[in-house]
Amino acid sequence: MSSRGWGQQRPRLKKTSIFRSEVMSLVQLYIPSDVARYTVSQLGEMGLIQFRDLNQDVSAFQRSFVTDVRRFDEIERKLRYLQSKIVESDVDLYDFLDDEFVTAARGPRDIDEMEERINAHESRVLRLTAAYKEMQLKHVELIENKHVLEEVSSLFTEISGRQPTTPGPAAGRSGAAGQLDSVPLLGRSDTVSSRRSIGSMDAARGELGFDAEIGAVAAGRDINVGFITGVIARDRISTLERVLWRSLRGNMFLNYVDIEEPIDDPRQEEPVYKSAFIVFAHGETLRDRATKIAESLGATLYHVDASAEQRQEELIDTMSRLDDLHHILENNRVARINELTAVSEQINTWFTVVRKEKAIYHVLNLFNYDTSRNSLIAEGWCATNDIPAIQSALHLATEDAGSNVPTVLQELRTTKEPPTFVRTNRFTEGFQNIVDAYGVPKAGEVNPGLFTVITFPFLFALMFGDLGHGFLMTLCAALLCYYEKRLAWMAKDESLRMFYSGRYIVLLMGIFSMFTGFLYNDIFSRAMSTFASGWRWPSDAGGEGVVVEATKLAHTYPIGIDPAWHHASNSLLFTNSYKMKMSIVLGVIHMTLGICLQVPNALHFKKRINILHVFVPQIIFLFSIFGYLLFAIILKWSTDWYARDASGELTHISPPSLLNMLIYMFLRPGSVNESERMFSGQAALQTLLLLVALVCVPWMLLVKPLIMRQEHNKIISEGYGRISSHVRVSTEADGMAGAVIVAEQEEMQADDFDFAEIMINQTIHTIEFCLNSISNTASYLRLWALSLAHAQLSEVLWSMIFLPTLKMSGSFQPVAIMFGFAVWFVLTFGILIGMEGLSAFLHALRLHWVEFNNKFYDGTGVKFEPFSFRAVLDEAEEQA
Repeated sequence: MSSRGWGQQRPRLKKTSIFRSEVMSLVQLYIPSDVARYTVSQLGEMGLIQFRDLNQDVSAFQRSFVTDVRRFDEIERKLRYLQSKIVESDVDLYDFLDDEFVTAARGPRDIDEMEERINAHESRVLRLTAAYKEMQLKHVELIENKHVLEEVSSLFTEISGRQPTTPGPAAGRSGAAGQLDSVPLLGRSDTVSSRRSIGSMDAARGELGFDAEIGAVAAGRDINVGFITGVIARDRISTLERVLWRSLRGNMFLNYVDIEEPIDDPRQEEPVYKSAFIVFAHGETLRDRATKIAESLGATLYHVDASAEQRQEELIDTMSRLDDLHHILENNRVARINELTAVSEQINTWFTVVRKEKAIYHVLNLFNYDTSRNSLIAEGWCATNDIPAIQSALHLATEDAGSNVPTVLQELRTTKEPPTFVRTNRFTEGFQNIVDAYGVPKAGEVNPGLFTVITFPFLFALMFGDLGHGFLMTLCAALLCYYEKRLAWMAKDESLRMFYSGRYIVLLMGIFSMFTGFLYNDIFSRAMSTFASGWRWPSDAGGEGVVVEATKLAHTYPIGIDPAWHHASNSLLFTNSYKMKMSIVLGVIHMTLGICLQVPNALHFKKRINILHVFVPQIIFLFSIFGYLLFAIILKWSTDWYARDASGELTHISPPSLLNMLIYMFLRPGSVNESERMFSGQAALQTLLLLVALVCVPWMLLVKPLIMRQEHNKIISEGYGRISSHVRVSTEADGMAGAVIVAEQEEMQADDFDFAEIMINQTIHTIEFCLNSISNTASYLRLWALSLAHAQLSEVLWSMIFLPTLKMSGSFQPVAIMFGFAVWFVLTFGILIGMEGLSAFLHALRLHWVEFNNKFYDGTGVKFEPFSFRAVLDEAEEQA
C-alpha cells in the first residue's frame, strides 16, 4: 500500500499512448466537512476522478445531503418555470454567462443570495401572471357580455319595429298539429344574414302572437314569458338547438348570432369561435331547464335586463370597463416583460450554477460520512499521471474554504479491475469512438484505436478510390475542421452530430481516397496520363468493330495502373483480377496484424501460455494456407507468363488459376496438374503445409487447457491458494484518532477452476478461428466488389449524363453543358460521395469489427466516466 499526501513529491510520470489505456489508481480522500463542497467543486471543474458509491446499502432518501439536493431541485424547477414564461412571452433569451461567478469558488452566502433573487423574481412573475390571467378572464366575460347585450338589443329592436299581420289558417292549433310531422325538426327563419332562429312558443300561435309576447317582454310588461342569454362555442350551437327543442317540446324560441372574431380564452389552448344566443320560454320551470341544458354544454350565461334603457346603460358601462381593462392588461404585460427580461439576462448563469451545485451534492452523497471525525471519506478511480493535478486541486480547495486542515489523498492497492481511460484528442476521438462502439478495451489491453487511425481510412479508400471524389470529400472535411469552432452548433443537432464528430475521420478518408484514386488512375472515372504510358496503340486503329492490340514498350508505368488500360476493351478483366488479388493480400496482412497483437496482450497480462499455445499455432495455421496463397499471388504477378525464348517459344505455361490451386490443395493433396504448376516441388510443399495446418488444430484445442489443468493441480497439491487482496478504510467509530487502513485477504475458492468450462471455451475458439480464417479472408473481397461498383457507377454517370452534352452541337450546347454538368455534379455528390461513401464506411467498419478485432480484442472493459461539470451540463442540455 502506498500513501501520498498532496505535499509529497511523486516519481516521474509515465508516458501516455493511445496504444494502451492509462494506468489507473484507486485513491482515497479524507475530506474535512467544511472543505468537502469546495473540494468536489474543484474536482468537478477538472474532471479527473470517477467516484465510487460507498453507500450502496443506503437508499437515496436516507443519504446525508438529500435535503440539499431537493433544495437545488426546487430552485431548478423555479428556473424552468421562469424559462417557460420567457419563451411564452417571446422575450429574447440571452446566452450571457458570468464566467467569474460560474467558475469561482462560491460560498454558501453567494448561493443564498442567488436563491433569494430567484425566489423574488419567481414571486413577482407569479403575481403578475396570476393577475394577468384573472384580468384576461374578466376581459373575456366583458367581451361576451358586450356581444350578448348587442344581440338582445338588436333582436328586441327588430321585433318592436315589425308591422302586425293577420294570421292565416295555418296559425290554428289543429292545423299546426296536423302539419307537425311534415315540418322539419329544426325549422329556421332567417331574419338577417347573421341571425338565425328556431322554434315557436306554441304551435297554435302565429308569428304575430309570438312577436307580441316578445314585444311585451321588451316593454317590461309582467307576462309569464322570460329569456336566458349567453355565449357558447360555435360548434355546439346546433347541439344546443336540438337538445332544447326536444327537452322543451318546442315551447321555446332561440335566436343566435355568430361572433366574427375568435375569443382568446386563457382556459383554452387556442382562440375559440363562439356564438351569442337568446332563448325565450314560458314559465320558470322551462327557463330553469333551458339554463341547465346550456350550462351542461359549456355555455356561459349572462343576465340582461328587459328594459332597453337599462341595457343601454349596461352596454356603455361594459365598453368603458373594457377600455380600462385593456390599459391595465397592457401595463401588466409591460411589467411582466420587463421582469422576464431581467431574468433572461441571468438565467443561463443561474442554470449553470444550480446544476453544478446539485451535481456536487449528488457526489457528496456517494461519500462515507464519519460523524465522530467530522469528515467525509471518498474513493474513486483516476489516471495515475493525473494524481499531481488532483493534489493541486485539493490544495486550492483548502485555500478557497479558508481551512487549515488539508484533504489527504491515499493511493490504494487493489485487485479490482479499473475502468478504462484512453486519453484522446480532437483528432483521435472519432476513431476511438468507432472502437468503443464495438467494445471498450479492458484496462491494459491493446487498443485497436491506434491502428484504426490508419487502417480504417485506408480500407475505405480501397473501396472508394477516386482522385476527384476523394478531393471533394477532403474539401468538405477540411472546411469542417478549419471552421470547427464556428460550426460547433452542429454537435448539438442530432442529425449533424455524426458528421461533425467524425470530421477528422472523413478528412483522412478523403486523403486516402485521393491516394488510392491516383494508384487506380481514376479521376471522375477518367484516366490521367501523369507519366508516359508503357503501351502504345497502333497508328492505324482500323474501322469500327475492329479489335487492335496495344504494343508493350520497354518501360513500365512507374506508379499505379497504366492509363492505356482505361481505353482497352479488356480493362474490366484486368482491373477485376488486379483488385481481387489485392484484396486478398491486404486482407491477410490485416488479419496477421490482428493475430500478432496477441503477443503484447499476453506479455502485459503475463500470460505467456497464450503466446506459445495460441498465437504460434494460429499464425502457423494462417500462413500455411493463406500465407501460401499470398506467395502464389506475388509469384504470379512477378512472372512474365508470355515471355518467349530465343526460338520464339513460350517459356511458361498459361497462367494458372489460384482458386483452383487452393481448392485442389485440400481435395487432392500431393498432386498438381501439369498445366497449373507454378514451380518445381509445388505438390510436396502443398502437402507439407496442409499437414502443418492440421497439426495446429489439436495444438490450439488441447495444449493450453491441459497445461492450465496441470498448473492448477500442482497449486492445489502444494496447499496454496491464489490470494487477492484489496484495501479499504474502516470508518467505524472505535475511538481512534484517525481512520484505520485495513487490508483484507480473500481466499479464492478451490472450485473456481472448471476444466470442463475451459475446454468448452477453447473448443469454441478453435473452431471459430479455423472457420473464420476462411470466411474472413473471403470477406475482404468486398474491397474488390465495392471498388468495382464505385468505378462502374462513376463511368455510367459520366458517359450517360455529362458526356453527351459535350458531343452536342449548335447554339444550345453551352446551356446543355451547364445543365448536364449541374445534374452530373449533384448526382455525383449525392450518390457516389453520399450513398457510396456511406456504404464503403459501413463495410470498412465491418472489416474492423469482425475480421480484425476478433483476432485479439476482448472489448469487455468499462469506460472511465469521471465526475465532470462539463458532462453534467452537456447531459442537462441534451435533456432540455
